[in-house]
Amino acid sequence: MPISNEQVSAHPFLRGLYEDDCFPDHVVDRGRAILLARCERIETQRPAGLDALYVLTHAATEEFNDLEAEFEAADSEIETVAREEIAEDFAYVARAYGFADADVEELIATREW
Repeated sequence: MPISNEQVSAHPFLRGLYEDDCFPDHVVDRGRAILLARCERIETQRPAGLDALYVLTHAATEEFNDLEAEFEAADSEIETVAREEIAEDFAYVARAYGFADADVEELIATREW
């Protein structure tokens, strides 16, 4: 299902990671796919409040937890720059779908990175 939110579909997710040679594009592509898939779920499930949104973002965060092994296999890691970039994109998604009051730390509360 294509994303209907034009603000989200035009957003360059994880741009900072693509611009940094420390992060392999093929792994960053997987992270971008996680974020886009979460946007699709938000559009289909239409969470009624922050608690429902957090359930969706926690699941995506756990997918990023799993992705850490792929970063490590490519001699990279989800370190400070990557953590900030990922967190900013989670916050961007929340705002784009009308959850301006979402807490960034709660959006990614299940992170292991």
